[in-house]
Amino acid sequence: MNIKIIFAILSSLVGISCFVPYILDIFKGKTKPHSYSWLIWMILQIIAAISMFSIGVGWGITSISIGAVLCGFVFILSLKHGTHNIKTFDKICLMGALVAISVYFFLHNPLLSVLIVAIVDFVGFLPTLRKAYEEPYTETLSTYILSFISTILALFSFSIFTFENSLYLTSLIITNAVCAVVIIFRRNNLNNIKI
Repeated sequence: MNIKIIFAILSSLVGISCFVPYILDIFKGKTKPHSYSWLIWMILQIIAAISMFSIGVGWGITSISIGAVLCGFVFILSLKHGTHNIKTFDKICLMGALVAISVYFFLHNPLLSVLIVAIVDFVGFLPTLRKAYEEPYTETLSTYILSFISTILALFSFSIFTFENSLYLTSLIITNAVCAVVIIFRRNNLNNIKI
């Protein structure tokens, strides 16, 4: 079996497994997803899957495609079970991300397009990052750790590896790692305050 296919399968399995505890925690009332972030992530993963397919990264789109479907499912759940901790900052991030996504469609420069997608992903992450800092127990830590691992595996599944096609996934690796660290740090701080 081709090593790229093995990495794609591993990435997809880890990617799916990162959503399972998150979705279960939503139904238990422990996790409160931020609908703005999940909407942006769903749109971006759909765009990324289409873009990666068009440039022929091969099996590398498997994990992103599955991620797009699961992000869409979490977005739908967030409409009923999501956080009510939505600030003006979050609304500005959503508007900025949606404007940047619309600009993306008019670009014909692959590098500029990927840069915009990476920036939009980061801006889309800010509402969840802010909420994770304020309410670290309303996020499922394992989801961000497993997503970090899944994205690294997805990079190894690419048939063609360039700066342009790896930048978005690299940005996902960084944002998931940052969110996991913020959750751990804030939970430890809150636990120390309670003592």
